[in-house]
Amino acid sequence: MDLSDLRPAKGATKKEKRIGRGEGSGRGGTSTRGHKGAKSRSGYSRKRGFEGGQMPLQRRVPKFGFKNPTRVEYKGINLDALQTLAEGKGLKAIDPAVLRENGLIAKNDKVKVLGRGELKGALDITADAFSATAKAHIESKGGKATVAGATEQKEA
Repeated sequence: MDLSDLRPAKGATKKEKRIGRGEGSGRGGTSTRGHKGAKSRSGYSRKRGFEGGQMPLQRRVPKFGFKNPTRVEYKGINLDALQTLAEGKGLKAIDPAVLRENGLIAKNDKVKVLGRGELKGALDITADAFSATAKAHIESKGGKATVAGATEQKEA
């Protein structure tokens, strides 16, 4: 026995269907496509959502509401979470980089500090936005609430 004797097992391989090669192929005439209709035509490809001519679902269902294309999505972080983080890590200043390192926000999240909870001491917090109650609470404890990326104008 040598390599020239190797063959696939009986029934393991099938002959290729040669479609559109005339009557002698045994698949002449309609070339296995049946008679008439869109699927028998050359260049046929079914459109997404096509339901055989019936009105497609995405056109039957009514549309309503409004999606604001310029909406800014914030990740809300409450004061109690910031206090826990500050106590655990011994921090006096918290910014988005610190929150990212500790797994509170993802890479491109914008942060809004919300007012639930209490701060026990002064914290310098930098975030993309603050709720009014959070800002008032931070400043009442002697801390600073700084909006990230905001350019402060100098008084002339």
